Amino acid sequence: MNELIINLNVKSKTPLYEQIYEHMKQEICEGTLKYGMKLPSTRSLAKFLEISRSTVELAYEQLLSEGYIEAIPCKGFYVSELDGLYRQEQRIEPAKKSGVPKKRYCYDFTPNGIDLKNFPYNVWRKISKEVLLEDKPDLFRSGEAQGDDDLRFAIQNYLHQARGVKCSVEQIVVGAGNEYLLMLLGMLLGKGYKVAFENPTYKQAYRLFDKVCDEVVSVNMDSSGIQIEKLRESGANLVYVMPSHQYPLGIVMPIKRRLELLKWASECEDRYIIEDDYDSEFRYKGKPIPALQGFDSNGKVIYLGTFSRAIAPAIRISYMVLPERMVELYEQKCKFLSCTVPRTEQRVVSQFLEQGYFERHLNKMRAVYKARHDILLNQLKPLLGMCYITGEHAGVHLL
Repeated sequence: MNELIINLNVKSKTPLYEQIYEHMKQEICEGTLKYGMKLPSTRSLAKFLEISRSTVELAYEQLLSEGYIEAIPCKGFYVSELDGLYRQEQRIEPAKKSGVPKKRYCYDFTPNGIDLKNFPYNVWRKISKEVLLEDKPDLFRSGEAQGDDDLRFAIQNYLHQARGVKCSVEQIVVGAGNEYLLMLLGMLLGKGYKVAFENPTYKQAYRLFDKVCDEVVSVNMDSSGIQIEKLRESGANLVYVMPSHQYPLGIVMPIKRRLELLKWASECEDRYIIEDDYDSEFRYKGKPIPALQGFDSNGKVIYLGTFSRAIAPAIRISYMVLPERMVELYEQKCKFLSCTVPRTEQRVVSQFLEQGYFERHLNKMRAVYKARHDILLNQLKPLLGMCYITGEHAGVHLL
């Protein structure tokens, strides 16, 4: 570290060395400068602050004498360990809230929980190391706007085999999370679209489209999913659905309703279906349900998928499969935007897919989630007189 931002007031009556001392002392006490952190040398800090070196030396001597920093021969100055005493000095008692103690809970029932204890750390570490040892400078240059070819080839193969999705590599767009891809889609479609959502639905997508589209409406559901006649009555020309495992109700859309939805889309040139296939990898009864996109012969389905559920939320790699008719439109409107996923991360995920680790990881996680799913259902049985359960055959949540 050669720089340390300190706002010095040359007109103040407080000497400059004392201002430096007070600033650094406060940063150490607040934990901004953490234990073991290397500090700038007196020469480099003096040069950066454009003051004399002796002024910085005076400040460092005071900090040294009080034990806030320590000097290690031939290495430099480091923040000292204060055994947490300064934390107690800086602690501010929180305001009391009506005498009600904050509750602590033993179990987390949020619907977005992912088991990270079973994350394949060793495999991920191995692939990451191999990628960095490849010594390819191209990995640190800007890549394709839609994502690197290797990753899109791997995604295409996976989607074809596991989800029945029919697409070419040119139709796939990779991005950092579904939110980014939905914003990109809003930019691609432009104004003039009225978007229908299932009621209830995934709020994040609803909020996003509410900002980028002319009008957003909600359409009620029945036991098979979104009601097609009510969708027609809404006047929407774009609909956002989750046919494989609807969120939050967990409904799996049967083939009859899927075909009705595709028929609705084919009735007008400007109608499209956004299929969010967010956790289709996990199914506990029967075989996985093929994606709606695989039944589409008219280029009406925009398919969204993500690795956030299947691998880990922090991976932040999602993908969108555009209908063929939209690829040229993407080239015209969005090709100038850079891919939001680092190329090194893309390379790691593509290797994770191509070398078969992803399939093995999915098989393991299906077993883990199935065990938890069964335990939860067994514990809920005594409550079935006062409630009922839906969406329990797939995904990582039930209602």
